[in-house]
Amino acid sequence: MRPVYHPLRAEQAPVADIFFNYEAFLPNTITPKHSHAWGQLQLISGGIMELHAAGQRFLSPSQYAIWVPAGIEHESYTRRSIHYCSMNIVANRAGVFPDETCLLAVTPIAQAIVNDLRERQIRVAEGEADKRLVEVLIDQLILGQAQPQFLPSSTDKLLQPILQQFELDPASQKSLKTWASELHTTERTLARRCQDCLGMRFTELRQRHKFIYSLQLLREGLAIKEVALTLGYNQTSPYIVMFKKYAQYSPEQYRRQLA
Repeated sequence: MRPVYHPLRAEQAPVADIFFNYEAFLPNTITPKHSHAWGQLQLISGGIMELHAAGQRFLSPSQYAIWVPAGIEHESYTRRSIHYCSMNIVANRAGVFPDETCLLAVTPIAQAIVNDLRERQIRVAEGEADKRLVEVLIDQLILGQAQPQFLPSSTDKLLQPILQQFELDPASQKSLKTWASELHTTERTLARRCQDCLGMRFTELRQRHKFIYSLQLLREGLAIKEVALTLGYNQTSPYIVMFKKYAQYSPEQYRRQLA
């Protein structure tokens, strides 16, 4: 039986204007559908969270927080063990965040504050120093540009086979030209579909899948050179550049965080 996490529900009163919950999720933990009367930022460390809200699927590595506005029904699933933190913000403070569910980049400063609060199990900031930390955390999170999805999805018939292939083989090296030939269309048409339906170029989509897959490989203990070769890179430097583009730090720093 899969582990189930039961969070506070909408009918339960918040304990403060801003309060935190911390959990250590086992692999394959599910959180059933629910909603809150307050906005919620979901931050994780060490894995990837899959969240469904308003008919959309959000896949988030630890470098991003998932923002869920008040009243939005959502459910989540984690394939690997993770450290989970929810930052709950009542309506009169949530106006600084977007009106829709989205991803927000987590800066190194924000991650350090969350780690500190979790280590000390601060659920409500009572001292002046902790209150200032929470305000800095909010400032850092709203600095990050909101992204609708890290790995976008689409029901477009031309894009479906490509998205399914990346799910099965994130390191796929199949080019846009090859895909166009297999799908009996042109590169130009396929490139336009990627931009219009996914909001990004084909190369960006492929890089993001490689990045997510590389997090899994690093957690499994593969050396950075092995990860780069598995992803199709001839040397480690292009992989490190790609990783830092999304994580703001290197694969080696990520490995040290895991340790």
